[in-house]
Amino acid sequence: MRRPTSFLSRWPNRFALGLLAVFVVVAAAAPALSPMDPKEPGVFKRVGRVTDLNPHPPDDKALLGTLPGQVDVFHALVWGTRGALAFGVVVALGALLLGAIVGAVAGYAGGPVNNLLMRTTDAFLAFPLIAAVALVQQMVAMTIQSMGGTYWFHSPFAGMNIYFDFTPPLWTRFLMSVDPVMICLILLLWVPYARLFNTQVLTLKRSDFVRAAYGLGGGPAWVIRRHLLPNALRPALVMVATDIGAVVILQATFTFIGLGGNSAWGKLLSIGRDWVIGPGGNVLRYWWVFVPATLAVILFGVTWNMLGDGLHDALDPRRG
Repeated sequence: MRRPTSFLSRWPNRFALGLLAVFVVVAAAAPALSPMDPKEPGVFKRVGRVTDLNPHPPDDKALLGTLPGQVDVFHALVWGTRGALAFGVVVALGALLLGAIVGAVAGYAGGPVNNLLMRTTDAFLAFPLIAAVALVQQMVAMTIQSMGGTYWFHSPFAGMNIYFDFTPPLWTRFLMSVDPVMICLILLLWVPYARLFNTQVLTLKRSDFVRAAYGLGGGPAWVIRRHLLPNALRPALVMVATDIGAVVILQATFTFIGLGGNSAWGKLLSIGRDWVIGPGGNVLRYWWVFVPATLAVILFGVTWNMLGDGLHDALDPRRG
């Protein structure tokens, strides 16, 4: 058997790590790269008259130009990087945690418990993601309205607007802070992790080292935590890497089509969609309207896909 492939021995992996480092640095240094407007803090900063509905090219006030409403593209791009990283990591790790618990418990219990949990898991595969986002969005809206709040969804500069004539209760304040797209993605993306962990645990629990752990007095919870989950985690890391990029692209897509989400990159594309084609069909006349945000989304997805492929090769001892 050949030695496992070193992760850093291949240039695509080094290139992906370099791109990831750029995203991380931009996210961490966002306050220094593009400080918030103290009068109107937020991801979208205006550098001119709000009533000016024409995009303007890059200048000393807006390094990557402005969109209609004088939205600073560079500012939204920088702060959107921080939001994209946070969103992708939270969703992927949340799905991993939920899937690991369900899959490991089902695989360890076996028998009817395993059949029940895995059939329930399979049922989630039949639920469309778009329908789930719309359903959760409506449930949140109806709950907030039933509590006395005025709620409407999606505007060019904010994901939602909520107004109360009184101090809302704790449960409503929690709903106000929830991103329906994030919740839906976690609740649907855990299924592949559950199936993966279930398969791994069903195989591992019959191995010699697990039997030895039982022989030494290890309890079920300890065996699962100490032996089964760590050994099943290796292939799941590949899924986590690819899912981080995929969920950010989904978030930007939902934001762009007006279905939900708070992706700054998706909102940039949505605000400037009417200016993609310039006079005479020139797609580069207003290039700053769509090129920066599009490149950010594409590069983010490519980065995490390349990292996932690299991890797959490096963690697979059969590849060299």
